[in-house]
Amino acid sequence: MKAAIVNIAGSAPAYGEFREPVAEAGEVIIQVEASALSRLTMARASGKHYSSTTDLPLVPGIDGVGRTIGSSQRVFFMLPRAPFGGMAERVPVASAHCVPVPAGLDSITAAAIGNPGMSSWAALKERARLVSGEVVLVNGATGAAGSLAVQIARIHGAKKVIATGRNPEALSKLMQLGADVTIALTQEKEALEAAFEKEFAEGVNVVLDYLWGLSARMVLIAAARAAEGGVPIRFVQIGEASDSNIELPGAVLRSSSLVLMGSGIGSVRMERLIAVTGEVIQAAIPAQLNVETEALPLSEVEQSWTREAGRRRLVFDPRK
Repeated sequence: MKAAIVNIAGSAPAYGEFREPVAEAGEVIIQVEASALSRLTMARASGKHYSSTTDLPLVPGIDGVGRTIGSSQRVFFMLPRAPFGGMAERVPVASAHCVPVPAGLDSITAAAIGNPGMSSWAALKERARLVSGEVVLVNGATGAAGSLAVQIARIHGAKKVIATGRNPEALSKLMQLGADVTIALTQEKEALEAAFEKEFAEGVNVVLDYLWGLSARMVLIAAARAAEGGVPIRFVQIGEASDSNIELPGAVLRSSSLVLMGSGIGSVRMERLIAVTGEVIQAAIPAQLNVETEALPLSEVEQSWTREAGRRRLVFDPRK
């Protein structure tokens, strides 16, 4: 079958022939219609993510949309059995890792929404336990995942949503998607610190962080100062688009009631991640979740692997 194939860790996958999957106990074979390119997919394929496999060659793609061979049910699937992945014509997946896709939601959009939507939905409901009427700050909201986080915070009853990012045009669009306040991370340090301190002084309950690095450090310090009064601020770390490391004074945690946690594979039980993904997929149409997509033939995977897509989610279609 045709597939994207990673032969060397860290290199872009090549389009070629990969062996046909055979279902094991509890699995189904899925005829893939769409699989999105996400930071998690790239990190796992490079071997740099904590959940990566060392088996090579492998097919990348942590999830996707397709039809089960035999029943033709259209499903969103997660975490295929390695070394197989979503970026192939067919893929073996545990039947427990599949959720149905509603008829009105096209496969490209469903594939684009599933992972980033799950990341913020799980962070808000499974980790932060967001309560309706609370205030949410999304650090790194101008990408596909962050923009969905703004919309999903609103779905779950956030009274106010604050969005940060570096792209002025994308920040402006976030105001149409549910953000009440935007903060440009391109400001001078003093102005940025003042902007964070102003928002935390007015009240922030939950932070969703997609960036880590310097901006996350500044957010944590501002949050700790605001949390000195004993009102916990829940900081949920989701991604590291800016940096994988951070320097943080221990006093930031000792001097406040700041609650620091992560959300992802390992911090949320797999059955809950799957259930949350199903909730996102089912909510996509009634909640009018908005995500910009660009559909590409799977044969273009090598030249598109590292292309900057901004707020758009690149989705590969093995049928083309």
